[in-house]
Amino acid sequence: MYRQCFYFLTAALIAATLVIGIFWPPLLWLLLLWIPLALVGWRDLRSPHNVLYNYPLIGHLRYMLEFVRPELRQYFFESETSGRPFSREQRNLINARADGTGDTSPFGTIRDVDAPGYNLSYHSIQPGKVPDEARWITIGGPQCTRPYRSSRLNISAMSFGSLSGNAIEAMNLGAKQGGFAHDTGEGAISPYHEKHGGDLIWELGTAYFGCRHDNGRFDAETFREKACRDQVKMVEIKISQGAKPSHGGLLPGAKVNQEIASTRQIEAGQDCASPSSHPEFSTPRELMVFVARLRELSDGRPVGIKLCLGKRSEFLSICKAMIETGTLVDFIVIDGAEGGTGAAPQEFSDSLGVFIDDAVPFVDNALRGVGLRDKIRLVASGKVALGYDMVVKTALGADMCNAARPFMFAVGCIQARRCHTNKCPTGVATQDPKRSRAINVPEKAERVARYHQATLDGFAALTGAMGLSHFDELTPDHIRHRSGYAPARGYSDFEMPALEAGQLLGDDMPEVWQAEWRAAGVDRF
Repeated sequence: MYRQCFYFLTAALIAATLVIGIFWPPLLWLLLLWIPLALVGWRDLRSPHNVLYNYPLIGHLRYMLEFVRPELRQYFFESETSGRPFSREQRNLINARADGTGDTSPFGTIRDVDAPGYNLSYHSIQPGKVPDEARWITIGGPQCTRPYRSSRLNISAMSFGSLSGNAIEAMNLGAKQGGFAHDTGEGAISPYHEKHGGDLIWELGTAYFGCRHDNGRFDAETFREKACRDQVKMVEIKISQGAKPSHGGLLPGAKVNQEIASTRQIEAGQDCASPSSHPEFSTPRELMVFVARLRELSDGRPVGIKLCLGKRSEFLSICKAMIETGTLVDFIVIDGAEGGTGAAPQEFSDSLGVFIDDAVPFVDNALRGVGLRDKIRLVASGKVALGYDMVVKTALGADMCNAARPFMFAVGCIQARRCHTNKCPTGVATQDPKRSRAINVPEKAERVARYHQATLDGFAALTGAMGLSHFDELTPDHIRHRSGYAPARGYSDFEMPALEAGQLLGDDMPEVWQAEWRAAGVDRF
């Protein structure tokens, strides 16, 4: 009976108020408080929720506390380094750089430098200086006639629809000001991408948003018209995404307003689900045919692929297809399984895909083994937030990096993790115009550009402190990784044997590569 004590207490208060109110009528106003509480308690006694059934009225406190739990944890109980996906320490540093204020810290590191998983590098008594021109790299292989001079750090794929128009606009204006590229995400090129003229990487997902027929198939003529615009610098075929590999994209219907529907060529108000695979190709050979077709339709622009590494033999199948068909991609974006998304099945995010620091060395080695590494640029995407992240990814084999969530922080994201609800508290990941008005586009664009510049400054300063004079001099042994409570070792100690150029095509293939190479085929994934 004690479980219902608050309900019975409310009933008793109603009775007492009625009795006393006979002699003192002003007290009857309290019924406006007691009667609604009693009705809530009466409803709770018929509730399908076990807690409310057993604890009418008082049980609501549990749900109230649960509602504010993320905020309580983030603001009061989370340590500087324990937050996920990005710690408070990382977010504070990103925001400091975006604001253009000092990013120094007092009293020494707060990291547990003895913990497994810790990375560090050795400095040099004689530091080097990385020249400014090293911050740029040319993308475009021998089959590309319109190569792109790219920054070493660009904005990773985030779609209009997942992000608000103001967020997209601020990022693109920041990219314009900073002279770097902005990946559209699979949601097509929107008016917000075009407004300020920042360089675009057009990502084509499985639904071909922005260049599709009514049946969802690829529309070549529409693609040609848009891809040949001066603002579009590269084309990226999204095969899979780190946060939800082998799962199609999903934009909840609550976010699909008329503007998004028009941009994507879909129906307004309906859940927008992308298929899990491309209808235009189903084998590595067909993928290469599609790559060649897009390169021709886009007037010779760089065409690449983006994927989260899964079965290694499937990536080797793509390598074999490039060798056999003679068609090469110009760049490959490796999306780590730790990457983010607006909405994904929890278990896909938690349990599928290869993390970026394991995927990049394999892809780098595989391309080297088939003799194509010097013709294809490798892009690392997945929790790249700070300069040292770029040092690690470059040392492991990447030529350049993409970042997504850090640029969201730069335009105001606070990691509330409500992206899928259309109720983002900062207006970044929502289509509610009242919320997105909070984003001051010119101000946030400056933050985007400053964050980009400061991150590259950190990348160059750290590389120079290691005694190097160019990013390309970084190797896996420049990163010391602590795999346990033991001395840190160079990353090369943890990798498969390094391959010589073309070694996978000869007779001296290392045994650890043989089974995966045999399993790879150009006519199947």
